[in-house]
Amino acid sequence: MLGATGLRTHIWNNNLKSVLLLAGFPFLLMLLALAASLVLVAFTGGEGGSYASKSGGYSSSTFDAVMANWPQMALWSVIIAGIWFIIAWFSHQAMIDAATGARKVTREEQPELYNLLENLCISRGITMPSLRIIETPQMNAYASGLTEKQYSVTVTSGLMQRLDRDELEAVLAHELTHILNRDVRLLVISVIFVGIFSFVAQIGVRAMFHGAVVRSGRSRRGGGGNAAVLMLIAVGIVALAWFLAIAIRFALSRKREYMADAGAVELTRNPDAMIGALEKISGHAAMDEAPSEIREMMIENPKSGFSGIFMTHPPIEKRIEALEKFAGGRREPGYSAVPTV
Repeated sequence: MLGATGLRTHIWNNNLKSVLLLAGFPFLLMLLALAASLVLVAFTGGEGGSYASKSGGYSSSTFDAVMANWPQMALWSVIIAGIWFIIAWFSHQAMIDAATGARKVTREEQPELYNLLENLCISRGITMPSLRIIETPQMNAYASGLTEKQYSVTVTSGLMQRLDRDELEAVLAHELTHILNRDVRLLVISVIFVGIFSFVAQIGVRAMFHGAVVRSGRSRRGGGGNAAVLMLIAVGIVALAWFLAIAIRFALSRKREYMADAGAVELTRNPDAMIGALEKISGHAAMDEAPSEIREMMIENPKSGFSGIFMTHPPIEKRIEALEKFAGGRREPGYSAVPTV
């Protein structure tokens, strides 16, 4: 399906890479804790200890003060992140539903959709995920969940209305593959932690700017330059943490869509249906009302202009080309994918 290396090799390599990247989250927490310590020292001006030398320059006590605060800041960062993770572990689906407007549906409400997903699960001998729908004309879908009992597949009403039965089955198979490959679990975890870093980074930046205003009134009495430098260093650390968090999210998602497309073909034995679904989704997948982190989980996340540099999904055209090359699929005559980057 994916050439000589095989699908299993791709899954193993990407999951290993994902695990290694997730292991870097404690390092990001330490960076944010160091930034917080720098801000604290800049705010207090070293009160309660020798902050700067008489000449106004740095002394070793300046950095001693920073390092003295760091362990406590780091501990609180880990504690707060741990509490948030526990809450998110049990409530992440409710959070995602609230953010996207998804609602859970039963077999009685959507018998055809339910049966399609159930038949795919039976063919692979796996537990049936719950099924959810978002009422929107946009065409998109995603899988979510951390454990077998929590897994869920969500599709939009626009997707159900525009795709035929085979194409809808292909999309469900695509999302089911994300579950089978366990990348949906890693994506949800990365979204949770990236959300924490985004929030903390925003709070930290606001605190730094507020501190800069406060310290500017004291700068004439000396020591203001030191505080400004510390804040600049803290801003740089927060920016680095932000960048690394985004890089982790990219690594977790970029190549997984190719694998999920291939998995859908493996489940349905119908590459043309997957290609047809991608053709119809192209240009009609924008879910701007959903948070950016959640959009990374969807089957398509179109971006344009400068934001296209940070795209986490391969262009649909390239995904179709891969299905044609490796799965023997064919697109509709005269089709041209709508540019999304």
